[in-house]
Amino acid sequence: MTDTPPLGASGKLFATVALVEALTWTGLLAGMYLKYVSGTTDLGVWLFGRLHGLAFLAYVVVTVLVGARLRWPGWALLVALLAAVPPLLTWPVEIWFKRRGLLAPR
Repeated sequence: MTDTPPLGASGKLFATVALVEALTWTGLLAGMYLKYVSGTTDLGVWLFGRLHGLAFLAYVVVTVLVGARLRWPGWALLVALLAAVPPLLTWPVEIWFKRRGLLAPR
């Protein structure tokens, strides 16, 4: 196992927002199950739809800012932005970036 460099403030911010984005996706998926599969309530979609919308926008803004600040290569910025589209992909990308040292200060 290789040593990963310590995260700076920008890396910690990206890691936090990536986790929040993934967690709100999870809540939205659970809400969609409750609304469309079990037909019990639409409260989960109502709540987590709003929360995930905010988390998604925050993730995109933070990704662009952190990518510029940490001087990510173009492929890394593109991967990080595309990770926001499929459910739950931002968190594994954050872990991968951490291991590659992309979240450490330069």
